[in-house]
Amino acid sequence: MRSDTFAFEIPPERIAQEPAAWRDESRLMLVRRAAGAIEHHRFRDLPALLSPGDLLVANDTRVVPCRLFATRATGGRVEVFILGAHEIRNSGFELRETESPESRISKSESRLYAALTQSTGHLAENETLQLDGATVTLLTKDSAGHWLVRIDAPDAGAFIERAGKMPLPPYIRREKGPDTRDALDRERYQTVFARTPGAVAAPTAGLHFTPRVLEALAARGIGRAMLTLHVGPGTFRPLKAATLAEHEMHAEGFSVPPAVESAVRECRARAGRVVAVGTTTCRALETVSDERGIPRAGGGETRLFINPPWRFRCTDALLTNFHLPRSTLIFLVAAFLGIDLTRKAYLEALAGEYRFFSYGDAMLCLP
Repeated sequence: MRSDTFAFEIPPERIAQEPAAWRDESRLMLVRRAAGAIEHHRFRDLPALLSPGDLLVANDTRVVPCRLFATRATGGRVEVFILGAHEIRNSGFELRETESPESRISKSESRLYAALTQSTGHLAENETLQLDGATVTLLTKDSAGHWLVRIDAPDAGAFIERAGKMPLPPYIRREKGPDTRDALDRERYQTVFARTPGAVAAPTAGLHFTPRVLEALAARGIGRAMLTLHVGPGTFRPLKAATLAEHEMHAEGFSVPPAVESAVRECRARAGRVVAVGTTTCRALETVSDERGIPRAGGGETRLFINPPWRFRCTDALLTNFHLPRSTLIFLVAAFLGIDLTRKAYLEALAGEYRFFSYGDAMLCLP
């Protein structure tokens, strides 16, 4: 399949620059796969659109404000984008029964981090950059453009949390220095159930939930279980290869606790549906699930690229946002809905003035 299958343009005015005034007031498009039908709702209607006995599985990763703006000895400005605490990482997926990944960023005992940089001039190895309350030393750079950096501060993890800006995707425009919306982004580019720090991008389908929606779901008899997948910067990488088969998928660390396995088993026993909240949750579930649709508890990394004609084993329904046309995420949606229905839904969203991407509106894909 060609990577330009969804080669339509999203007008700039449709790309949400700020979240909706209230999380659950965002719009929700309901797409019924079997009927090929599309309905229009608000996110607060979600409990009524699901059935008692269904199970929501969501991602509790927490976004770390990892964009640091430092100063060179020459006075020039450098952005240091912290990718995670330095560690030896596996090149592919390996399920480990008892090990769940630690936070890739907030390891306070570590001073070594992987980072990307952006500057107007050439940066040299062993160059020291100054921040307010810390220094960053650029140690070595690998062939992929990743720096190994050392942050000298009393507690490097706490410093990043305090001094960093939220790692908003490039299509959300903000000032590189202080921006009047920084406090808004710290609150709203984070789900209300975020718990485990380590992501450098938000699992955006979860951004619409509020305590009142969660309470209404519980009151309707809809269960909830949490896993962790730390969203990496590769989630925004566009498809550049001509075909999907040529695309090299980025790796992301995840942890599926035993409670998720138990909750899915119980959901299957009562003939409920497993509703994946977001593409990140879906990828984690599909990575570890067997032919019966039961996820195996454990942790590891996944490079799973879900695209047509993927046969979903665990995911019965999908809650997601509207994604970039040339991204791996829209092809995951197409694997669930089919190419024609996905295109129809996106074109209807454009015509109906839905808001797109991370701060945009949501879509509920039902069988």
